[in-house]
Amino acid sequence: MTDPLAYSYYAATAQAWRPRAFEGDLECDVAVIGGGFTGLSAALACAERGYSVIVVEAEHIGFGASGRNGGQLIPGLRWTASELEAEFGRERADALFDLCWRQNRVKARIEKHSIACDLKAGHLEAAWTPGDFDAMKREADYQAKRFGYASNVVAKPDMGTHIATPLYHGGIHDPQGGHFHPLNYAIGLAQAAEAAGVRFIEGEKADLIFDLGLVKNELFLSDRTIWAEFFINATDAWIGQLEPDLGRYTVPIMNYNIATAPLANADALLPSDAAVADSRFVLNYFRLSADKRLIFGGGERYSQTPPRDIAAFVRPFMAQVFPQIADAKIDYGWGGAVAVTMNRLPHIGRDGNVFYAHGFSGHGALVTTLAGELIAEAMAGTAERFDVLASLPSKPFPGGKWLRRPLATLGLLWYALRDRLG
Repeated sequence: MTDPLAYSYYAATAQAWRPRAFEGDLECDVAVIGGGFTGLSAALACAERGYSVIVVEAEHIGFGASGRNGGQLIPGLRWTASELEAEFGRERADALFDLCWRQNRVKARIEKHSIACDLKAGHLEAAWTPGDFDAMKREADYQAKRFGYASNVVAKPDMGTHIATPLYHGGIHDPQGGHFHPLNYAIGLAQAAEAAGVRFIEGEKADLIFDLGLVKNELFLSDRTIWAEFFINATDAWIGQLEPDLGRYTVPIMNYNIATAPLANADALLPSDAAVADSRFVLNYFRLSADKRLIFGGGERYSQTPPRDIAAFVRPFMAQVFPQIADAKIDYGWGGAVAVTMNRLPHIGRDGNVFYAHGFSGHGALVTTLAGELIAEAMAGTAERFDVLASLPSKPFPGGKWLRRPLATLGLLWYALRDRLG
């Protein structure tokens, strides 16, 4: 399909990529459906373990959220570490923290494969209200004492060292976080996977997984079949098209980003060059690109119909944070779907010979790479770390096929209203 939202700053500055054509039968150990971070990291990790792998992508590598997101690398999950411990207990909280805060597999992959994707260090969570800042300070203190995890509390008078706006009431700067060019990272993973022996099929849609638990099972494409022992469904927002039952666990939310023209005052806007995300439910998130553009995401829509003018839709959010560039030229505007679960925790698991990971809820730039690698571990017979994430609770959205999305939208609108009233 042709997607007008796919043309972005990232697409305009992407490295060249075209998979090598291959001949012969379509048979492998592992068939991966989806060419985003999860599928690519899983394919690469499986190939490194000696599996033969084919990746099927209906469009092109990085077409979905992996190639369109804000490029923010935020350690952890959508729940805080203290929330995880309160809900799941000390032992599981330890395991989750070790995986989701300490394991920066994105940085490790970038370094191992020399992926050129403009990686920069530092992430700032900015407090929208004084109460949000108090909660952030408590969490930072908890993480420091409980896990020895170091982050920096930034009081309101000191926020100017990171961001040139009086809008926020303080924040937490995490030097373990950062930002990058997500599409070039995806292409770098694909290049590394291909070098490891992974074969790629782009532009063909997977229609059906036929898993009988046999030595070789079938993945049906539009006009041919792949025979494989294992399958990895990494289609995220599109997962319901391939496996409708899994689709009940997420709803898609549309997010939109803009990239300004290069700014003469870029370094003054974000002096520490950290990525920033604020604490609102419908959050603003922004950062500087390598060529000194402001990449800004703001607002979201619960209809899949995009605004006629994405730049005009996002500009007011940018102008609220940075009135000094309210009239800046905007060169790119794009968007895409984020798959969100009911509790904002990812839905990861296995059903027979089919592994799946989806519903990262806008917090997936780091944990998707980890999830792909853990799937490869579990496939090879070591499932302890995979089980840590697979044991996270998840429930399907209520309402069935026709009411699931409207009911979810009502709930999301309520939280968005609280932003405006709060």
